[in-house]
Amino acid sequence: MSERFAYERLFRLDGRTALVVGAGSGIGAAAAAGLAAFGATVVCADADAPAAARTADGIGAGATSRHLDLLDPASVAAAASAVRAPDVLVTTPAVNVRKPIVEYTDAELDRVVDLNLKGTFRLCRTFGAAMAEAGRGSMIGFSSIRSQTTEPGQGAYAATKAATVMLFKTLAAELGPRGVRANTIAPGVVETPLTAPIKARSEWYDAYAAKSIFERWAQPTEMVGAVVYLASDASSYVTGTTMFVDGGWTAADGRFVPPT
Repeated sequence: MSERFAYERLFRLDGRTALVVGAGSGIGAAAAAGLAAFGATVVCADADAPAAARTADGIGAGATSRHLDLLDPASVAAAASAVRAPDVLVTTPAVNVRKPIVEYTDAELDRVVDLNLKGTFRLCRTFGAAMAEAGRGSMIGFSSIRSQTTEPGQGAYAATKAATVMLFKTLAAELGPRGVRANTIAPGVVETPLTAPIKARSEWYDAYAAKSIFERWAQPTEMVGAVVYLASDASSYVTGTTMFVDGGWTAADGRFVPPT
């Protein structure tokens, strides 16, 4: 008789190391705590080193912290030397400059592209090589609903988030034969430092809440289930895909409820 499949272990991450970039706040901090709760040893990394340390301290013995700035190639290289080949890589940092495309300056475009796309590319290039050499791992990037649907003022941000999806699809194609999976998560509106300016304007905040089927914003903790799933053996045959955790934003029009 064959050994029973250990379904109860599907989501466990015991014995695995997870590097979470952007762990100083928001979704990254929640992801780090969630991965640790399922048994992973977590390295909390952020350009804001004190913030990363606070997240690690909150987790306790299962976490450490380090400085990692996606804008600095030397910082990424130093992190790769220290962490080497993590079993799980999660990257969340992004920035947005809300302006019409025709009003964008080159400096503003560089600011968005340098972090959201070049920084993410740099991180994945460096750690993807190490993970492929080790023959294992799950790479998880954060895209956005803006990779699929946009609005005025989101041109550069939306472009980088669509590019993130294709970057991870290509990673999946290139590194899959070497044992590395790559997927993205696309949140809807989440209460994080990035969206704080929207929350501060009640009419804007309420309009975004109304667009969700649940008629509310998400909390960072509501992204953790998707992260743990993609990090774990529960998703062992999942690669090159995007999980939308958007409260139905991209499923329903939401502008008008017709009579039924």
